[in-house]
Amino acid sequence: MNRLNGKTAVITGGATGIGRAAAKRFIDEGAFVFIFGRRQEALDAAVAELGPNARAVKGSVSDEADLVRLYDAVKAERGALDIVFANAGAGSPLPLGKITAEHIDETFDTNVKGTIFTVQKALPLMGSGGSIILTGSSAGTTGAPGFTAYSASKAAVRNLARTWAEDLKGTGIRVNVLSPGATATELAKEALGEEGQKAYGAMTPLQRMADPAEIGAVAAFLASSDSSFMTASEVAVDGGLAQL
Repeated sequence: MNRLNGKTAVITGGATGIGRAAAKRFIDEGAFVFIFGRRQEALDAAVAELGPNARAVKGSVSDEADLVRLYDAVKAERGALDIVFANAGAGSPLPLGKITAEHIDETFDTNVKGTIFTVQKALPLMGSGGSIILTGSSAGTTGAPGFTAYSASKAAVRNLARTWAEDLKGTGIRVNVLSPGATATELAKEALGEEGQKAYGAMTPLQRMADPAEIGAVAAFLASSDSSFMTASEVAVDGGLAQL
């Protein structure tokens, strides 16, 4: 398929995991992709794998100056932007009673503030037909024990799409949320081990964790004109975890 032929995309958190899988799928479908992340080594490895239709920009979504550099690079090489996949996210467990201000700030700086400015600074490069995809989480619907800040931040991301769909009326730009459940990224596999992956998978009706490529495939759908009558929507790609 070439649903994204000629399109230009930005993917934050694009060097590994879901972001990298989405970048591969976007490129396979004809897009030119800028990946954005904090680790140069991971960015270099991703571009080497993704090929000539990928570019990497190092930076953090919580730093507005880094985002300005990202979009300056997009404008200089491509002139305009069609797709923004605001995928960068962070989260770590701290149970109620142990939560600190620093923990909240770190989580919300990336997941909420970072998402807001990733999108806001992209808008001058976007026009009618543009697609904005925000990465939510099943935890934003169900909650997750010990993940107060993370769950709350992802619930906020869900509301951003509802609000922005109103703000973007008349522009032809759509905004939707892609909400994965447990996904077997490199980081998750390392953190959970084989037994942990089985335990998380057993929580879903499909009895397994997602492959990042499965999440990337849905991102490509939301990026393409196949989802042209969707905005303010949330697509759960969670094996049924938050649906039952």
